[in-house]
Amino acid sequence: MREDFLYHIWQFRKFQTESLKTSGGELIDIVHPGIQNDSSGPDFFNAKVYIGKQLWAGNVEIHIKASDWYLHQHETDPNYDNVILHVVWEDDVEIFRKDNSVVPCLELKGLVSSGIILNYSRLLEQKHFKINCERDFGDFSDFQIDHWLERLYFERLEVKSQLINELLFRTGNNWEATLFILLAKSFGLNINGEAFMSIAESFDFKIIQKLGDKQFSIEALLLGQSKLITGVDQYAGALEKEYEYLAAKFSLTNEGVQIPKYFRLRPDNFPVIRLVQLSTLYANQRNLFQKLIVDSRLDEIYKIFDFKVPEYWQHHYNFGKDHRNRKKKLSRAFIDLIIINCIVPLRYNYSKFNGEDSNEILNEIISQLPAERNSITDLFRKLKPEVASNALKTQSLIHLKKNYCDQNKCLYCELGASLLQNSAKYV
Repeated sequence: MREDFLYHIWQFRKFQTESLKTSGGELIDIVHPGIQNDSSGPDFFNAKVYIGKQLWAGNVEIHIKASDWYLHQHETDPNYDNVILHVVWEDDVEIFRKDNSVVPCLELKGLVSSGIILNYSRLLEQKHFKINCERDFGDFSDFQIDHWLERLYFERLEVKSQLINELLFRTGNNWEATLFILLAKSFGLNINGEAFMSIAESFDFKIIQKLGDKQFSIEALLLGQSKLITGVDQYAGALEKEYEYLAAKFSLTNEGVQIPKYFRLRPDNFPVIRLVQLSTLYANQRNLFQKLIVDSRLDEIYKIFDFKVPEYWQHHYNFGKDHRNRKKKLSRAFIDLIIINCIVPLRYNYSKFNGEDSNEILNEIISQLPAERNSITDLFRKLKPEVASNALKTQSLIHLKKNYCDQNKCLYCELGASLLQNSAKYV
């Protein structure tokens, strides 16, 4: 038995509510259970409850045992002075306030159906292979899953907004600079994302704007800041010379920059190639924020990322060693990752900043992208093959697994919570 189960029982009144009485024998009538508190203090705020003939408005505290009140030292905490009702599974001791008045207590044991208790045990107390509802996931309706996954997707966007808000603060609400940093992170993927962010934040974005369409200079800037200009060939020497000029002109320093890694990367994902591609993008495009975030349609986004790297890099994956000609254009799958991890979250944030609702168009964009394949999405496909049909759903499933399933937050999940209500299924 966990307290979050009792929170669920109390909040949604999943117990017998007729002829309720306190442990002292006074009648209870619940007008409103209150609002659950996710921080310190009583578990529910602003509840309204009749105790006897008196209507009380205040807070509700919930415990497994009434004696937990003293175990948690609430008797010494003034935040609990206005608790109007103590809701417990087992009332094992009378509780007093600091003024020696009794805190009314409602014992739930005996008021909750055996079916709900059995379902709770089956969902959260029995051993499972991957997720708690794995035996039931295939039985959820498509409508039920789609409704929950759409909610989860925008919850995921809210989580991603935290980094965007931090970057906006650090850039002085410069949306173009924030886009550049997020694009750099996306180009670095999981292995070099943080390193690429440190490179992008190591100089003022105005330098990129001043360099304009000078691809070689932007390339020298990014590779120089990343400390990746190596080798002794003529091209590396020219880049080094250009970087030294830029460093002197703009007072650049690359101290503290994380050096990108090559370990376990395929050549197309080598950091030097990804930084060259990023420099080419900015040399080819002006007002990128306007094009990608404000006016973007999916087909237009793909066109913006349709470019090839400079001639030298069509024959090299790193300095010195050449190979047969390859244009090294961004793959459609790579662009899709940029849309998922950078463009859509930033557009969501920008719309909120301007008081606009872009949910419908963002839903349309992300739903057109193909489903992702990874261990999490493959897990859900095994449970219900059609569940991961596009990027919106796979992004939502990733969020579901990491933020609900892995943390045993079944009672906060629409799907998990619905299993508790089906009390007839397992009785």
